[in-house]
Amino acid sequence: MHELTGVGLGLRRELIGDFLQAEQVPDFIEVAPENWMGFGGRHAKQFATCVERAPLICHGLSLSIGGPHPLDLEFIRQIKQFLKQHQALLYSEHLSYTHDGGYLYDLLPIPMTEAAVRYVAERILKVQDQLGQRLVIENVSTYAMPAAEMTEAEFVVGVLEAADCELLLDVNNVYVNSINHGSDAQAFIRAMPTERVRYLHIAGHEQASPDLLIDTHGVAIVDPVWDLLRYTYQHMGVRPTLLERDFNLPAWSVLQQELQQIQRIQRQEQHHVD
Repeated sequence: MHELTGVGLGLRRELIGDFLQAEQVPDFIEVAPENWMGFGGRHAKQFATCVERAPLICHGLSLSIGGPHPLDLEFIRQIKQFLKQHQALLYSEHLSYTHDGGYLYDLLPIPMTEAAVRYVAERILKVQDQLGQRLVIENVSTYAMPAAEMTEAEFVVGVLEAADCELLLDVNNVYVNSINHGSDAQAFIRAMPTERVRYLHIAGHEQASPDLLIDTHGVAIVDPVWDLLRYTYQHMGVRPTLLERDFNLPAWSVLQQELQQIQRIQRQEQHHVD
């Protein structure tokens, strides 16, 4: 079994041709299992070839860990089978909810309360029990904080500890929320339990107004987010880091430049530690 290290790429279907032809590929790839479960024929063969080229991790979209409806146990069984079939190194999901009877196709914030910590942790424990492995949860970008009784950092840490799960630390989301809510991005990074951080996400965002950023994954990463990535490495050591790009996909060579930028920062910060 591979260890998760280095630099990864979120593999979108439009990138597969370039990925399969590339001389150098990322250290790992990430897909949403919902986008690939149940496919056969050419798509399944193509996907299997991708997984032969780079270790796979899975980042789900529709578990709805914070939602009001019962967990879909049949869906979780399908996820477990997919992870096993493709030897995925881990399965991560968003600390949010995504459906209320019908899928909302958006990540909605969970009220940050002690009751919500207990509720979400209980659901994560059930998922982990069904999967037979730890769930990795991701801090999400938000545009409102309904009924908050604690800070986002306190909420995330509370869930991690109550559920004994791991964290996918999305550096871009930390930065987006720091602008949207006037919080301290570096303080959030420092508050995270480093022993639970499994890997990082980094991405681009859109500026809707001076104090509102939208997490789109559709543009290049901006300098303040690169700076926050460097700070994260300095605080907790270099961690596997994945580039997300979901829309307005640029040429493969442009994505390669961003992947190389992550690698450069990793090398520089590793060198400082050594």
